[in-house]
Amino acid sequence: MRKLLFLLPGTGKRFACGGLWAELKAFNLAKQVCSAEVVTYKQREKDTPFLDDLLQQKDLSDFIFVMSWGFDVAKLATRLKNHNAIYHAHSAGYGFKLPSSIPIITVSRNTLGYWGQLSPNSLIYYLPNQISDEFSNQHLNRDIDVLVHTRKSSEYLLKQLIPALQRRCRVEVISGYIDSLSTLFNRSKVYLYDSAEYWAQQRVTEGFGLQPMEALASGCQVFSSVNGGLSDYLDPGFNCYKIAGYSTEYDVKRVLKVIHQTDSSALSEAFIEEYRSHNILRRLEVILTEINEFFDHKQN
Repeated sequence: MRKLLFLLPGTGKRFACGGLWAELKAFNLAKQVCSAEVVTYKQREKDTPFLDDLLQQKDLSDFIFVMSWGFDVAKLATRLKNHNAIYHAHSAGYGFKLPSSIPIITVSRNTLGYWGQLSPNSLIYYLPNQISDEFSNQHLNRDIDVLVHTRKSSEYLLKQLIPALQRRCRVEVISGYIDSLSTLFNRSKVYLYDSAEYWAQQRVTEGFGLQPMEALASGCQVFSSVNGGLSDYLDPGFNCYKIAGYSTEYDVKRVLKVIHQTDSSALSEAFIEEYRSHNILRRLEVILTEINEFFDHKQN
């Protein structure tokens, strides 16, 4: 197989976010299937190749450039039009189109449908994000009633629901990026996530929604919006609860009911299997085999 070159603006603190870590996870998984390397294109970094330098080489036919940073993909696709390139699509709705010479790998079926409509002549695949094994029910004492992360949270969540819940139960509010929430999810009974407003303001979609899935895998009950990629796996009434339902008072009532349940049903491991590394690797090998065959055909 050709070597994969994962294009990132940089890997330092300036670019730290969930999207960066998700792409680095994909890179580490890809290394188990074929040769792979990170290449930066905005910030030069020690011991990391820089795109401008690579493009000076005459023959790059043995490489595949992996684009993922949504806001930069249109410009990168133009720069790489004479090379092998694929788009690893997380969020959708950036407004650009891609030629059929660029295969697309999507992290959610929601994004799969978006590109299936927009690029009917492209090769398109589905490869969900990985849920690390650390996100599992460790059966810890759940001493936190409600956990919420301020990032991407709606104004309703921050200004109405959380203050109302703080008067009735123990609420843990965290802000800023945290590398792993597995222990907090295992200590919490309920996790609140409401990103619909945030993504509407950004004018793109929720690509996957890692945190609600990680919370579910950790045995935590989830109240969430079901926008974008969240609709892939969230099923209100069956594995989660729809947040912002009718009124603040009704939300408070439902959250308190779940907190005080002693027999809350745990999510089966079979549900999470699709997102564990062994399944991702199996799918990735099939996808990369087809993509390499496509680039052989295109080259000849």
